[in-house]
This record gives sequence, structure tokens and C-alpha cells, in this order.
Amino acid sequence: MPDVQERLDALRKAIQYHAYRYYVLDDPVISDAEYDALWRELVALEQQHPELVTADSPTQRVPGAASERFAKVRHPAPILSLANAFSPAELHAWRERFLKLLPPERQEGIRYVVEPKIDGLSVVLTYEEGRFVLGATRGDGEEGEDVTANLRTVKSVPLRIPLPRDPRHEPGPAAASAPDRLVVRGEIYTPIADFQRFNAQQAQAGERTYANPRNFAAGSLRQLDARITAGRPLKLWVYQIVALEGAGPAAPRTQWDALAYLRNLGFPVETRIRRFDAWDAVVAYCEEWGRTEREQLPYEADGLVIKLDDFDLQERLGYVGKDPRWAIAYKYATEEAVTRLLEIKVNVGRTGTLNPYAVLEPVQVGGVTVTNATLHNEDYIREKDIRVGDLVVVKRAGEVIPQVLRPVAELRTGQEQIWQMPTRCPACGGQAVRPAGEAAWRCVNSACPAQLVRAVEHFVSREAMDIAGFGIRQAELFVERGFIKDLADIYYLKPEELLALEGFGEKKVANLMAAIEASKTRPPARLLTALGIQGVGQVVAEDLMAHYDSLEALAAAPLEELQAIEGIGPVLAQNIVDWFAQEPNRRVLEKLKAAGVTTARVETEARAGAQPLAGLTFVITGTLPTLSRDQARALIKAHGGKVTDSVSKNTSYLVAGEAAGSKLVRAQQLGVPIISEEELRRMVGDAKREA
Repeated sequence: MPDVQERLDALRKAIQYHAYRYYVLDDPVISDAEYDALWRELVALEQQHPELVTADSPTQRVPGAASERFAKVRHPAPILSLANAFSPAELHAWRERFLKLLPPERQEGIRYVVEPKIDGLSVVLTYEEGRFVLGATRGDGEEGEDVTANLRTVKSVPLRIPLPRDPRHEPGPAAASAPDRLVVRGEIYTPIADFQRFNAQQAQAGERTYANPRNFAAGSLRQLDARITAGRPLKLWVYQIVALEGAGPAAPRTQWDALAYLRNLGFPVETRIRRFDAWDAVVAYCEEWGRTEREQLPYEADGLVIKLDDFDLQERLGYVGKDPRWAIAYKYATEEAVTRLLEIKVNVGRTGTLNPYAVLEPVQVGGVTVTNATLHNEDYIREKDIRVGDLVVVKRAGEVIPQVLRPVAELRTGQEQIWQMPTRCPACGGQAVRPAGEAAWRCVNSACPAQLVRAVEHFVSREAMDIAGFGIRQAELFVERGFIKDLADIYYLKPEELLALEGFGEKKVANLMAAIEASKTRPPARLLTALGIQGVGQVVAEDLMAHYDSLEALAAAPLEELQAIEGIGPVLAQNIVDWFAQEPNRRVLEKLKAAGVTTARVETEARAGAQPLAGLTFVITGTLPTLSRDQARALIKAHGGKVTDSVSKNTSYLVAGEAAGSKLVRAQQLGVPIISEEELRRMVGDAKREA
């Protein structure tokens, strides 16, 4: 057996190396016949010894059909979008803005990294001790879809890092060792030539063809059957470290070094990336690149991304809204079309925002038929003087949602109509308000059906009331059946009604009801987070509940008093006052209290010393069966425990999962107790969550 294992290891390393040369570098060093011989030998050995097959073996890239519904994945850090600049003047304005935020001594010697802005689908890849364990789409920036099975089929996605090197072809130092945990961001894309070839094959076979490489790549990665994804010509570029643990002194402190670090681990990193010491050189490069290099790329790119190289500067500058201050996208001319605006409608977002959108005469823009386009908000429509019946200019530059740029006012007939924003929610008829300083109108009725499902999903989530076994599917079903008409109805669900539903057996219903009951004792800050008041997340909720003994006291607080609290500005204070001023919201709070949900801070203080993990220190290693590391950390901290990254004599327990590495060995050497996820759950009295 040892000989077989050694041969399997050697074959896997060789195949991973040559696949990297072929699929990533486009520079193979062996013939197809030699590669096929290695592959056939590996397959034969694994068939003879199925017990030795590993998840990161090259033969495991194409699994069976994926789940019929993608699970949600919360990213370890926000996966943010970028602000745009469309001219050198706007680039200069961006630089002037961030320079004003830096002290004079930090305004000199700034370096910039300039990267092509690849037009694909943004993905987030997680590696635990060198193994690829999770892949997700960007989603809304906070949560994405779990597409791990599909990403495994993309041959340029490393299943294990660092990539094995063949000393016969790769002289020089070995690659960096794998960190304990690494989360990277990249772009899944399809080369133009591969896209055209695939479309030609589809057309010849009488099958569906695709409008552009970006949509093709996005649709191919989100297939419900991973075997379909495996047959699509997809590739990956990686360009950002989202989270890094256990890299030691190798941890990079600049974007330039981060790209080199990723490349050295075996990730595909674009080589058309430049670093500049002089700002004028950056601007000149952006102008020249659009005229020359852009058209020579083998993939579609709608611009360049400019980043400050120094991570310390990035951290100092931070973010404004959802945009980092330290980066900007420089975009080039986009495709536009003119069509008739037939109607302006309004939909209701998950946080109650009223979002106007244009219903258009169908028009082709960038190879896609466009019938709807965003109008952003009321101010945008008024400033642009956009009217129903106008001929309008529509832009689409690879964005998922096209937008109306402007009306063609000179072609008006006099029949066009000025549009008015409704003051009542189009979904529930409730009052819509526009908070001071904000561009969006909002429906502040928490029982509004258009936002109720997402409001329930947020309410039961881990960062809010943390109700195990209750997710989006249950929220959709219970709202659809009329069991939940407002958030408080969660605590009035009847077991006999749930037992009548398909798939709800006695055990499942009992577990769900027990989880709902357990959530009643969550601290009032968690309940405040769960209510979904605009701008009130976990941190703000905790700050507010440090000032008020109960939610009832917060509800009675005047605007001026709220504004006096550090970190609570006038807009946020007004949001809080508006929410509690609504009669439906006050009824929800009364129903929650009547159901026994904790609303007073004093009640939780009496239990503070009874947390089961108080005084204990934990370290987490390996891949746990159902919890990510972030979720495991949150579970431990929620019950009074402390989590550290390294094992020492002060460690109380090591929580070990599959493929545990050096931390497990260290714990064994020090005699630190080693427990599983199941044992951790028993310690906190938390039943295993249902899938």
C-alpha cells in the first residue's frame, strides 16, 4: 500500500503541474499523449484502490449533478463594487478626494497598481490548509451562492495549493507553503475565441447560442448540473486576497506582493498588470491602453482598475458606502441604443426601498435584448427630466442591469407625461417616506408582503435571532401559506399546521419549534438587529442597547436624544424614529413581547455569567461538517468563549474537522483536549442544524 500511495501522490502532483502549464500558462512542456498516459494510470490506480481517492484529486473535478438549489454563503468580508471614472478629469478628482484624507507625510511616494477589469462573473474561493473547500458567487456582496461543485470543474481553479512544481521545468525556489486559511476573489470568464467556437458549434447543432462571453460565463457557472459546467470553456483570473490566516512573515502588505504571492501558490494571475510610482504615468497609461491594448486582449474587458498598492493606506482610507476609497474603475465608451420609454413602474426591495424602473420597447444593446432598465431614484428622473413616452438613450456596458442615460428631448411630440413618485407602497398600500438626506423612498411597514419574506429571512439569520432550521425556504413557504403576516408571527406558528405540510415530520417540527422558543432569550440587541431598521446592524444595535434598557425605551426616545449618541447621525436617527412611529411596527413589537421575546437589557444581564463557554479558549482547524470557521467562531463567542489562531498551553479545546493539520499535532503534543463540531454543539446545548 505505501508504494501505491506514493505513486498516486506523484501522479496527482504531475497532473496538477502539467494542467497548470496547459490551462493557465498556455505553455505545455509535455505532449498530449504523455499527459493522457499519466491520466490513464491515475484513473486505473484509483479504480483499483477507491479508498485512496481524495477530494482534491484531478479525477474528481467533475462530480455528479449539483443540488437543485444553491445554498447561500456569507462572505468573510464584504465583496465590494467599485466607483467608476470615465475621463482623466474624473480620475484626477478621485485622487484629490483620497489625498485630502491623508496626512501630508503620506501623500508622497504613493504607488498604484493597474489591472484589466475583466468582464466576467466575480467569485470567492476558500482554501483551508491548502484544500479548496468552498466557492461562491459575489451575490449582493454580503452573501453569494454556493457553486463549489461547479467551480471544481474549472480546470484553472486549483483544487490544492501550493501548486506542485516540476524541478525539471521550473528551476528556482519552491512555491510558498499553504496558509491555514485563504479566501481569494477572482473572475470566471470565457476567452473570446473559445466563446466564438462554442457558439459556432451550438449553431451547427441547431442549439441555443449566447449573446456575449460575460453572460455565457455567468450562466455556465450557475448550472444546476455541474457536468454541464464541466463542458463549458471557463477560466479563472484571481486578483484579491479577501482573508488570510497562518501565512506568517510571507503575508503580503501590498497589492503587488499579494499578486506575486497568489501566483507563487499556483493561482492564475493576469500578467498584464502594471505598477506605477507616478500618478501622471497612471493617467497616461489609462488613455493609451484604451486605444491600443484593450482590443488585443483575448477576453472582454470594459476598463482598468486602479488601486493604491499599500495595504496600510487602503485600511486608512476605508470605504464610502459600498465603494472602497482606495480603488476606482476607469471605464471606456459603452454601447448605447435609443428606444421608447413606455412606462415607469416601481418595485419594492427587500429593505423596503421603492425602486423606479423603465419599461421599454425591446431594443438590442450589446448583443442583449433589453426591455427594462433602472432609473435609480426619483431625483435621477427629475434631474434628467425623463418622461413617460420619451425616446431615451439606454446604456449597457456588461452590467447585469441596463440603465436609462437621458431622454432625447429634441424629439418630443408634446404627448410625453411627467412622472410622479407614489407616496404609498405599491405592494401593500402603506405609507412611503423619504428620510432626510436619502435619495430613496421606503415603505416602513414591516408586514409589507413584498419585503416580508426577506425580512423574515433576515430576522431568523445567525447574526439576528439565530433560529436553527429556519431559512429562506421556510420563510417563503410560511408567508405563502399565510402562517406569517408579520415578523412576530414567527412566535405564533402552530405545530399542527406545520405537520400538515409536505416534508415536515414530527421531529423536524419539534426541532424548529424548540429553536424558535430558544431564540426568545437572545439579547435585545439581537432583536433590534433582527427588526431590519434601515442602517441598524449588529454594531449599531449594540451601541443603542448600551444606552437604553429596553426596546420600549428606545422606541420612546426623541430624535435629538438619538442624534446625541456617538455614531448615530441625523439620517440614522430619523430612520429609527420613523420605524417606531409606524403603528404596524409598534404592533409587531407588542406581539413579540407578548410571545415572551426578550426586549429588556436587564433580563439578559442576569444570565451573563451563565454562558456555557465563559472563560474557555478555543482553536479551530480543518473542515467542519456543517459550520464554516466564521460560523464556528460566532457560535463560540455567542456562548462566552474566546477563539485564537494558535494552539498553546492556554488553549482549552481544539475543535478539529477533516484534514486537520499542524494544529492537531501541536494540540496532541501539549495534551490539549480535541473535540468535534458535534461535541462543541453539545457544550452549548445547540442541536445540529438541519440542512
